[in-house]
Amino acid sequence: MRLKVGLLGGGSWGTTVAATVSRNAPITLWARDAETVDGINRDQENRKYLPGIRLPTALRATADLGEAVAGADVLVMGVPSHSFRAVLEEARDHLRPWVPVISLTKGLELATGKRMTEVIEEVLPGHPVGVLTGPNLAREIMSGQAAASVLSMEDEIVVRALHPLFHSGLFRVYTNTDLLGCELGGVLKNIIAIAVGMGDGLGAGDNTRAGLMTRGLAEITRLGVAMGGRPETFAGLTGMGDLIATCTSPLSRNRHVGVELGKGRHIDAIIADMHMVAEGVKSAPTVMALADRHGIAMPIARDVFDVTQGKRTAQDVFRGLLKSSVGDEAHPG
Repeated sequence: MRLKVGLLGGGSWGTTVAATVSRNAPITLWARDAETVDGINRDQENRKYLPGIRLPTALRATADLGEAVAGADVLVMGVPSHSFRAVLEEARDHLRPWVPVISLTKGLELATGKRMTEVIEEVLPGHPVGVLTGPNLAREIMSGQAAASVLSMEDEIVVRALHPLFHSGLFRVYTNTDLLGCELGGVLKNIIAIAVGMGDGLGAGDNTRAGLMTRGLAEITRLGVAMGGRPETFAGLTGMGDLIATCTSPLSRNRHVGVELGKGRHIDAIIADMHMVAEGVKSAPTVMALADRHGIAMPIARDVFDVTQGKRTAQDVFRGLLKSSVGDEAHPG
C-alpha cells in the first residue's frame, strides 16, 4: 500500500518537497493563499515563491487544511516557526493517531525556545517526529540540479521506512538518528549566514568569509554538543553542508539579510521588502538565550544578534566578528 502524504505550507521549500514526494507517493499540499492553490492546480506553478518553474501534474493543492490532513499517513510541516504551533493545533483535529510528523522548518519557537520537533511532541504526543534538512536551496532542486538532504528521526526503523518517500533521482536523501543535532544545525547556520552576508555587504573578501564560516561552525558545534547533539553531525550535511550553501548562495534569504545590513540598511526595512521568512533573524534571541544557559561562547552569533536587534550597526561590529579566532583555535575561551 502506498503511503499518502499531507504537506502543510505553500512556500518555496514546502512546494519543492511536495513536488519531489509526488514522484513517489500521492500528496496533497495545503496553502493558506487561495491564489497559490489555484496556480498549482490550474497552471502547475507557484507564482509567488517559484515563478517560472513547472510543477508535476501529480501534485494537488487545497485551501482546506482538513482535506490535506485527514487521509494522510505521513504529515509534513512546511510552515514558518512563528505560525508552526497554531497550524499544528489546527491539524490535530483531523490527524489520525500515530501518523509520523516531519518538520521542514529551520527555526525555533520564539516564546518557548523550543525546536519544531519539540513543539510537535507537545501538541501531538505519541506521533513519531522527524526533520528533513540539509543544504537544500529550493530553486536549484526544482531546476533539476543534484542535491543531498538528511531525513532524521530517533527511531531507525521508522526513518528507514519513510526514506523512500523523499529520496528521488538527483535529490539524494540520507538518514541520521541524531534528531537534535540535525535540527540544530539547520537553525544555527542561519545566524552565521547573516554574519557572512554582512561581510559581503561591506566588501570583505574570500578570506574573511572562510574565517567566519569556520569559526561559525565551531560555535554551532559547541552549542549543539552541549545540548546533546553528536559532534560528527555538525561536520555533515545538516551542519557544515547547510552552512556552506546558506553562506555562499545568492538564493539564501539569511545571507541576503546580512548583505543588506552590511550596506547600512535597517533590519525593519529589509524584512518589509521580503515576502519569504529569514529564520535567522527570528532565531537569534532564542539562540543567545540557549548559549547563555549552557555557558557557551558564541561571539559571531552575538554580534549578529546585536545588529538584528538594532543595538549596533554592521559596520560597528564587523571589526570584531573574528575576535574569537585569537588564542587556541581548538579550545576557545
